Amino acid sequence: MIWHLAWAVLLAAAAVLLWLLTDETTDPATVGLGAIAAVGLLGALLAQVAEETGAAAAVMAWAVAGAGAALLTGGTAGPLAALCLAPLAAGAAFGRPKLLALGAAGGIAAAAAAALGAPFLGFARPPEAISTWLSLLALGTTGLGLAAGLVALQGRVRGSDVLARETELGLREALDHQPQLLLGLYPGGRILEAYGEAPAGLETRDMAERNLADLVCDADRPRVEAALVRAASDGSAEAAFVPAHDAQGWCMLTVRRMSSTRLIAALRDARAQRSREAELETARSAAEQRDAGKSRFLANMSHELRTPLNAIMGFSDIMRQRLFGPMADRYAEYSQLIHESGAHLLELINDVLDMSKIEAERFELAREDFDARDAITAVLRLMRGQADRAGITLRGDLSPESLDAEADRRAVKQIAFNLISNALKFTPKGGAVTVSAYPQGRVLEIIVADTGVGISREDLARLGRPFEQAGGSEQKQGGSGLGLSLVRAFARLHGGDMTVDSALGEGTTVTVRMPVLVEPAEADEEPAEPELEAPAPLQAEA
Repeated sequence: MIWHLAWAVLLAAAAVLLWLLTDETTDPATVGLGAIAAVGLLGALLAQVAEETGAAAAVMAWAVAGAGAALLTGGTAGPLAALCLAPLAAGAAFGRPKLLALGAAGGIAAAAAAALGAPFLGFARPPEAISTWLSLLALGTTGLGLAAGLVALQGRVRGSDVLARETELGLREALDHQPQLLLGLYPGGRILEAYGEAPAGLETRDMAERNLADLVCDADRPRVEAALVRAASDGSAEAAFVPAHDAQGWCMLTVRRMSSTRLIAALRDARAQRSREAELETARSAAEQRDAGKSRFLANMSHELRTPLNAIMGFSDIMRQRLFGPMADRYAEYSQLIHESGAHLLELINDVLDMSKIEAERFELAREDFDARDAITAVLRLMRGQADRAGITLRGDLSPESLDAEADRRAVKQIAFNLISNALKFTPKGGAVTVSAYPQGRVLEIIVADTGVGISREDLARLGRPFEQAGGSEQKQGGSGLGLSLVRAFARLHGGDMTVDSALGEGTTVTVRMPVLVEPAEADEEPAEPELEAPAPLQAEA
């Protein structure tokens, strides 16, 4: 801005002086000097208004004004021909290489326009005395302007070099003190440069002259070399290795592709991470062993737990039926209570054993072809008496067409039994429980909906996990909390799942979907007869 203003003031003063000497305001030389002065003011303004586009526009304005001044005073042979170099000086003053090139092109264009246009316009040259003075003025101002511009350009370039050098030194210092080791590599693994702190146990002497594989133990070299290949082809890769000079060390290598001939890698000490992972793995293995041991223990105790309970139930049944003669009413009542308690305990034990087998992955489905309606109907008949005693309406809504399934009949009964018993437990007197079974393509959909008290959002999030129960204390006392977890486990063993929709005061709907239905052509010609007996005592409530 100062450069433009200084040249504008100098040429404006020269124009005023020439006007005073010639006493003609329309003298071509006076007009040319005035035009150059005006461009100086315009250039100062444009440089401030728009830094990039304004500077380019100012350089082009200098080219037009320089060509005009030369044309008004006789072309390239006139005294103001030196002003054709004004755009070059302006470009240098801005201190930008691109504008310097634009100024040089503008100067050539201005000189060409002055040389070609002078014969056609026919402007006369000023008198000899004034021409000499104008020539000196044009040469002097142009030379000073160009010199000042070059000085400004050199200062800016030098300042940019100093700033770039300081920035580079700062970056190198930051790289040297960052906690990882950064390596520049060829795709083959040769190290070009290294920055930062090397992991403990890693030999870093003369690293820039070595190959990355030299830092790795023999057993892990193939892994590191494979990571370099993946990084070169896919863009990134990671690998862990033991350093060649520290058998107890552990390093993590992260590689990124910079170009087709350059990789960048980061090396960090991962011994703490490896130790932590080893501790977690040990803890996980121990927990899995304890859990598996518990599950195996319970699964293997099936015979030992069931045998004495069966004896208790058998003997108490003989006593309550008085098979060996009469007995006091009080003893008969006690034997009835013993039989009922043994049956309830056997049901709970069976649930625990089934869940243990499932968790131990020892439960095997006994798949067979049967009509799923028969299994559900048998459970409905069994639960009808319990529903009537509780004053609850139990309804069945089964598909009118056969539901030919290839599944575990006992598991399907267990699913229906647990869902219905849960619904009866949470439905007050006067309510209703509806059991539906319909096909959805090859999926058997069993839905049990009740009009009971519903389940809160907090309890709903926990249901389906072993030993989790919902409701009040009087309802939790009636079960082991395995009912819904067994339903979900049986459904997933068949490739399906269970969903629960409920809200407090609005009842509960449990849906089980299992892809077990077969095509009619694959089904048995004669469906199995409905089973009226109760399923194996696997009842439990969530």
